[in-house]
Amino acid sequence: MKKLFIYFSLTGNGDTVAELLRTKGYDIRKVVEKKKTPKSFFWRVMSGGFRAGLNLKGKLVDYNSDISEYEEIVIGSPVWNGRFPPAINSVLEQTNFEGKKLTFLFYSGSGDMPKAKKKIDKNYPDAKIVVLKEPTTHEKELDKIQEL
Repeated sequence: MKKLFIYFSLTGNGDTVAELLRTKGYDIRKVVEKKKTPKSFFWRVMSGGFRAGLNLKGKLVDYNSDISEYEEIVIGSPVWNGRFPPAINSVLEQTNFEGKKLTFLFYSGSGDMPKAKKKIDKNYPDAKIVVLKEPTTHEKELDKIQEL
């Protein structure tokens, strides 16, 4: 069974997860947004959280939405303002996940993401959800994805 990890990461949490999943046989696709995110933590949170709050989509750099050769897909995403960041909103819009085993893997520094979970429950009711607390600084959190 071919497996794919599609993820977005600004702070390295997604990259840490990608390294682990690569050792478990996953192919990796990192999503990059054309719009540059501010370097300052404050402005990154303000800008990203605002855009996520509006459920905006981001323009992606060379995103390949063809997942036809994969049976299992894991979507990795930070949580911004309780929601998906614009880059992941674009992935969800551009990619057909029908018939795939789908898992959403969140890396969160601040806790719950009720609006993101609600969107998953509505649009992908059979998807599994795994939440990690910043795996770059909490390595034990990676134990939660050992069963993937």
